[in-house]
Amino acid sequence: MRKVQPASGRKLTVLSLAAATYFMVSGGPYGIEELVQDSGYKLALVILFLTPLVWALPTGLMVGELSAAMPKEGGFYVWVRRAMGPFWGFQEAWLSLAASIFDMALYPSLFVAYLGKLRVGNHPLVSVDGNRGFMIMAGMVLVCLLWNLFGAKAVGNSSMTVGILLLSPFVALTLFALARHATVVSAPLVKGDILAGVLLAMWNYMGWDNAATVANEVENPQKTYPRVMLLALGAIFLSYIIPLGAVWRLHIPLGVWNNGSWASIARIVAGTWLGGALVATAMLAEFSSFNSLVMSYCHLPVAMAEDGHLPKVFTRKLKSGAPWFSILVLGLIWGLSLRFQFKDLLMLDILLYGASLVLEFAALAVLRVREPGMPRPFRVPGGLWGAILVGVGPTALLVVALVENYDEHLILPWLGSVSALAVGLILMALGVVYYFVAGRAKPMAEATGAD
Repeated sequence: MRKVQPASGRKLTVLSLAAATYFMVSGGPYGIEELVQDSGYKLALVILFLTPLVWALPTGLMVGELSAAMPKEGGFYVWVRRAMGPFWGFQEAWLSLAASIFDMALYPSLFVAYLGKLRVGNHPLVSVDGNRGFMIMAGMVLVCLLWNLFGAKAVGNSSMTVGILLLSPFVALTLFALARHATVVSAPLVKGDILAGVLLAMWNYMGWDNAATVANEVENPQKTYPRVMLLALGAIFLSYIIPLGAVWRLHIPLGVWNNGSWASIARIVAGTWLGGALVATAMLAEFSSFNSLVMSYCHLPVAMAEDGHLPKVFTRKLKSGAPWFSILVLGLIWGLSLRFQFKDLLMLDILLYGASLVLEFAALAVLRVREPGMPRPFRVPGGLWGAILVGVGPTALLVVALVENYDEHLILPWLGSVSALAVGLILMALGVVYYFVAGRAKPMAEATGAD
């Protein structure tokens, strides 16, 4: 079947891709509330300041080099496959898609958590655990799937608009917080759980490689990707640090902080009107994060199918360039994970995503050895040792997160309490089994030259 390529006018530019990347990684300050509650203001700010230096910046540098050198549909799957062969390329894609099962359920959950801040009398409008909340989450998933059928450009442009709307209430919150005098009652000192805080911060700075899967829909990707990584990282860092630092000086009690509490804090600082604005933009942020990630993940099965790992039906696209069959299949799978609890999702997401990220850093180093002459419009500085060392910090954080949370459990239907680590390892093993049973690809094309 002839592949449908997006026309030049429908391609993502620096700003539209940066906006989409912002939502793939962050979606704004929403999501850091539990970090503040558990760690206190000072430690939360330290964690949010240091985590990007050890975790996000190295990942952004790696993505910048590999996406500029190999701007292909499928992104990180293409990198690992070219560096280490079809088996490891398949495992990279499998791990990423397995992580998406848990990652993609986080955003509808936060969407409903913020909607629950609206009250009818003394009762919240909706609960994450209720049937109404589940139906709203399922509806959000459906709307995003339909939106993505219009193509990547539609998603990127909407992300730019939502980004402006999202940050406007936080600008107002910051100004009001800086203008007010600090309250007399100071926030109590907290003996924070540093490792748990780092785990949550890792999730809030996670997902840089997702932008690479749509490289075939990006205008001038060799120059665009490095710029996008730096632009998005700066925007995410500032959108976490500035409003939190401004609110810290007011000594709002830590008991106020929990998932979805930015709206409550806005009411305390400026009034009901700003709290309502925060609820509305929070829901938009979670919607946009999910929407952008649909755009990213749905291109992965296309690249796998073109290499023979999946049935060819996954390569089918609309005139907009949207891989409609991949969107529908992944949407159905994501919908099945909506009943999981937030912390269960977080642990499995980081475990599976982390394993795929380690393979990407390995691909960066291997390609420096195997293909030193590959055109690289952007390079991680430091030669081969730079390519190796850039992966040390993120890998070390992943090991620490695994050790810290190895005994976490989750509740599964019909099975009850199950070790999250065991579930993650089983999903990893299933990728190996599937590859040898049904997922063997046709022989790789020549590694030199265009794939």
